[in-house]
Amino acid sequence: MQYSLMLLVLLASVARAQPPKWVDIQGQVVFPAGLPVPVRKPLAINGNDAKACLAKGALLEETIIVNPKNRGIQNVVVWLRPQGKAAAAKFAANEINPADAKRKPAQVVIDQPCCQFGPHIVACRVGDTIVVKNPAAFAHNFFWASDNNGNMNVNLPASGQLVFKKPLARESFPIPFKCTVHPWMTGYVRVFDHPYFAVTDADGRFTIKNAPAGNYQIVYWHENVGFKDGKAGRLGFPIAIAGNAKNAMEMKPVEFNVK
Repeated sequence: MQYSLMLLVLLASVARAQPPKWVDIQGQVVFPAGLPVPVRKPLAINGNDAKACLAKGALLEETIIVNPKNRGIQNVVVWLRPQGKAAAAKFAANEINPADAKRKPAQVVIDQPCCQFGPHIVACRVGDTIVVKNPAAFAHNFFWASDNNGNMNVNLPASGQLVFKKPLARESFPIPFKCTVHPWMTGYVRVFDHPYFAVTDADGRFTIKNAPAGNYQIVYWHENVGFKDGKAGRLGFPIAIAGNAKNAMEMKPVEFNVK
């Protein structure tokens, strides 16, 4: 009896000592040191709606947004993928956190409050739906061209909205969208069939939650240049995801020349 009790205590200690299988990956994507930080320039706004579009001040270009304080790059899409050279490789069922099975499809909103789309870069899951809103007092347009999620060119009246009729299907490539009425208004959607992706914030930071511990690849994509390191980075870079007592992993800042 005493031996069995000691064995149970030993097994419990070993279990506590093992790192957790699921890890939150935290990181930052930064503009390379030694290069001048790109400065956002005002967009050339003209046409009948110019006065309304500029009511809250100048609109700045969105294709490259770098924080001058910490060199963090906004709107970089970061995701994990399995190891190997197969571009279509998928995560095995046991590599997806069990809690993900309870996730309900999201309704992702693309807004345009003042003649620019927000978010400018959108990351979605298969099964999500998109709603495009137009809170402006004048008409906008939503043009969308994709491989697996149809094409559309829809006029949005003042205070109107567009609700996608079908849930999103997986896309291998980014889906561009724009307003053909106001040609400076553009953006991209990426659709993933797994939960391990993120978009960097205003400081260039991102968090990928509940990633599986082990050896994988991490991919970085920016609309202005495509993949980090070009074609060589299409399948990503090796990452060893290690668990610890805090169930989190902090990566070193990753430099990405997006200019």
